[in-house]
Amino acid sequence: MFAQQLLNGIVVGSVYSLFALGFTLVFGINHVLNLAHGAVFTLGAFAALYAITLLDLPLPVAALLAVLAGGLASVLLDLVCFRPLRNRQAPEFAAIVSSIGAGLILTSLAQQVSATQVMRFPFGTFPVVVWRVWGLRIQLLQLVIIGSVAVIVVALLLYLYRTELGRQVRAVAISGRTAQLLGINPAMVFAQVFFIAGALAGAAGVLIGLAFNSVHYVMGEPLLLRAFVVVVLGGMGSIGGAVTAGLLLGVVQSLSVAYASSGVADALIFGLLFLVLLVRPAGLFGSGVVAARVVRA
Repeated sequence: MFAQQLLNGIVVGSVYSLFALGFTLVFGINHVLNLAHGAVFTLGAFAALYAITLLDLPLPVAALLAVLAGGLASVLLDLVCFRPLRNRQAPEFAAIVSSIGAGLILTSLAQQVSATQVMRFPFGTFPVVVWRVWGLRIQLLQLVIIGSVAVIVVALLLYLYRTELGRQVRAVAISGRTAQLLGINPAMVFAQVFFIAGALAGAAGVLIGLAFNSVHYVMGEPLLLRAFVVVVLGGMGSIGGAVTAGLLLGVVQSLSVAYASSGVADALIFGLLFLVLLVRPAGLFGSGVVAARVVRA
């Protein structure tokens, strides 16, 4: 029982990590909380679902379309909600309010499209393959989710620390003005980061939709709240912290639901957040230095 719930927690925590990575990337580069990130996650799930049900596309193609839809939607959010405020050097609160409005618009559109119904992927969208190993019930989908998240995280780290574009992202995150003096175009860097963040959210939407076989217009709201907990626990702007805290949150939630209740799970999650912040206000991987919070491993 314990080992099974631990596996389930790792699977859920992997998706939490993937979702939170985009959230923390945007914070690291833009220094604001993008509260429309949950709506982009929902958009990705809807894009994959309709690509399969309406266009009869195979799952890999539908997942790719969901990733692209999430990335493009996130870039559009930057152009409409963040860039005008950034150019005017508006306070961070204005950008947060703008992202809330954009998220509500996307959620309302999803509500109208789905008629507030909970929709499901057609049976057989992903093959149902189950193995019994040492008493554990391991599904092929669980292994695919964990493997996909691991590959994406490694690819993101390689992008940030082994490519010229990644070095530009880290330079702009530290100081946009200095990076501009070095010949870097901050606008292009912002577009790259928002696209990556949206693509990660779209991928997470597909994985969650498949894992629970449930797609609905408010599915991004509880995940956004948990992503905020993950980012704060791991340290604002820390990639390694987001992954670690996401896995920890998933395990705590799974074990709490199994041995207590969902209400107790939420209490434990936020209690854990409170205790960590008492001991380490900057998070598990935070340094406490504002400039060092950005796009760290």
